[in-house]
Amino acid sequence: MRPNVETFIGCDCPYEQAKIVLYGAPFDSTTSFRPGARFGSAAMRHESFGLETYSPYQDKDLTDCAIFDSGDLELCFGSAETALADIESRAAEILEDEKLPLLLGGEHLVTLGAVRAVLNQYPDLHIIHFDAHADLRQDYLGASLSHACVIRRCHDLVGDGRIHQFCIRSGDREEFQFAKSHTELHPFCFDGLEDLTRKLAESGVPVYFTIDLDCLDPAAFPGTGTPEAGGVTFPQLLDAIRLVSRTNVVAADVNELAPMLDSSGVSTATACKVLRELLLYLHK
Repeated sequence: MRPNVETFIGCDCPYEQAKIVLYGAPFDSTTSFRPGARFGSAAMRHESFGLETYSPYQDKDLTDCAIFDSGDLELCFGSAETALADIESRAAEILEDEKLPLLLGGEHLVTLGAVRAVLNQYPDLHIIHFDAHADLRQDYLGASLSHACVIRRCHDLVGDGRIHQFCIRSGDREEFQFAKSHTELHPFCFDGLEDLTRKLAESGVPVYFTIDLDCLDPAAFPGTGTPEAGGVTFPQLLDAIRLVSRTNVVAADVNELAPMLDSSGVSTATACKVLRELLLYLHK
């Protein structure tokens, strides 16, 4: 892989030496409300230079980490399946080289491509999902490949008992009924996360960690396509990321920043800091 022209701050290690590889999926063709998440990954790179590489939360610095930013994929906007196949291919390449793939969305559907690749290598995979929305619809307006269906499609792959959802505060009745029988859903907050991460860490099972940034309170993070009143605070999200990092995270993603929907730039700045902290927690 060749280095990207503009990287996320501090993520310019040579690919061969990297432990974590960033790759962007600028795709939002199935967004059901306000589009713009396709610009999220590029905005995070550009605005990251307003941050320091040093984290006072962890007393760690990105310049001490081996992280490579491979840039954005060039994805087909006319075909969700083609875009997912390209995402899967890039994730598989990174995994084959024994590195941790970290995907920057994009809308949440992009997670499915990465999960397909990770599951091929780790058949006992568990998924930890932070989101405002359950994303468990069988279809949305007849489309089974939609950001509103992404966790349902992941369930099709991994089955019952291996999807753990937190902060969920939106979905139709059928989604919540489906979750009662098929996923472990924790509404509104992170209650139960500490117990879960302790059990997963003790078992050593591989974990895919997906963060939809609309899990945050839209008062702090309005720049997203489907904001939902309520949500968690930035410090609560950081503490939750810390807990998940104790598990055997083998891949992760951050998605659903739509930078143009927050002209103040606060949402992009918040997304950048979430990514910085996630990278530092995952870099072992």
